[in-house]
Amino acid sequence: MAAALDDVDHAIIDLLRADGRMSIRAVAEQAHISRANAYARLDRLRSNGVIRGFTAVIDHEKYGNGLAAYVSVRIEQHSWERFRDYLSDIPEVDHAALVSGDVDLLLLVRVADAAALRTFVLERLQRIPEVRSTQTMFILDEPALRGPA
Repeated sequence: MAAALDDVDHAIIDLLRADGRMSIRAVAEQAHISRANAYARLDRLRSNGVIRGFTAVIDHEKYGNGLAAYVSVRIEQHSWERFRDYLSDIPEVDHAALVSGDVDLLLLVRVADAAALRTFVLERLQRIPEVRSTQTMFILDEPALRGPA
């Protein structure tokens, strides 16, 4: 169930998505509310699970994961829960989504290079018993749409 958010809540969230380290004073000033109101709203947004946490946005290439790819995966019927358990132990998977259509899952994978991607797909992913097939699409560019560039 979606939380009821007003324009000020949306403004606070937008500010923090752009800079998660922004001080509460700066949030209050830019949202045109008092610091006490900003603290209370931020606390409510966190306790209601609207804001689940704060994280660092990294440059994947500088971090050593310069190659990104989407890997679509078809799995055995009724094996999503077992496959999901495997995903928690695979650091190369940056994001995973159960999707509709011709495939079952879409994985965002980040690795150092093509050799590492090959190893990941052929020696790790395709050896999981629930995996029926995979298809890999290299990501050529990832434009920054929100937050720090």
